[in-house]
Amino acid sequence: MSSLIVVHPRFDGEWPFAADHLQQLWAASGPTRLQRLAHEESRPLGSVAADSQVTRLVSCGVPVTAACVNAFPRLREAALLPAPAPAVRTAWETAGVTLYQHRSEGFWGQSVAEFALALTLAALRRIPQTGAALRQSQAVWDYRQPAGAEAPGRRGLQFGDDPRFCHGTIAGKRVRVVGLGNIGSRYAAVCAHLGADVAGWDPIAPEAAFHRSGTRQVERLDELVADADIFAPMLPLREATAGVVTAAHLQALPRGTLVVLVTRAGIVDMPSLRQRVLAAELALAADVFDLEPLPLDDPLLRCEHAVLTPHNAGRTAHANQQFVAALAAQFRQSR
Repeated sequence: MSSLIVVHPRFDGEWPFAADHLQQLWAASGPTRLQRLAHEESRPLGSVAADSQVTRLVSCGVPVTAACVNAFPRLREAALLPAPAPAVRTAWETAGVTLYQHRSEGFWGQSVAEFALALTLAALRRIPQTGAALRQSQAVWDYRQPAGAEAPGRRGLQFGDDPRFCHGTIAGKRVRVVGLGNIGSRYAAVCAHLGADVAGWDPIAPEAAFHRSGTRQVERLDELVADADIFAPMLPLREATAGVVTAAHLQALPRGTLVVLVTRAGIVDMPSLRQRVLAAELALAADVFDLEPLPLDDPLLRCEHAVLTPHNAGRTAHANQQFVAALAAQFRQSR
């Protein structure tokens, strides 16, 4: 068995840790050649990497034509990234090559779910805000209320949370999750493990997804928003999910709710979410937005009750490795 991985720099630019990990996986079962092309290379796969001995192949970001299959006479299995045109796929399969593609986007589910948890904790405890403040002044170290004006329910000794919004621990909070897929089920499970009361809505997720994640299933989205302390819409953006969290749902969220947004902004009514966040009615922890990149004068950037990051939840080195591991696991010669 001989294996070949051909990579164009465009692919490395998106998945910088993937190809090398695939080589490590395959090297354990036989000779594996990793061929990286020059940035200016534009010729099709068959012209740049012909190999009469290779039996399994992954092509990453390299143009592929129907005729390219002739350059690999012993080839039996391949993955062509991105997915080839239907006519190209047919030609390769007719030649006896089994083609694989990703069955889901679960490869970055763990990375995004953990990032969502980090955003949640950061927002509950105002970690970015206090971290930035201590670089500007030592005043942030003084938690005392003014002498003679002490009052309950306000800043106190080592208490720097904002009591206007959901704050403190995840334990005891009502966490409400929309979408119990690769990301939402992981996030829900961790919140449940930390002691939250977790409920979720997902019209297509199997019952097992709720059971495994410790999530109480709610039949209607209207019910889910009514008592949320932390509200986390975690559906992928599809035609059927665009705007599924409506303005009415957002208006129904209790004042002070923390909204956690890490999959796609298009699943919620962003004008309504912006309105309530800017009115200091909701707190926000978000990695995705309706405008990307956010303009520097975007009012969200001036909200002290918003924790914002530049859409980088998914692309960890671990996600890169899972990307190729999920693909490699389909190859018969890898089993």
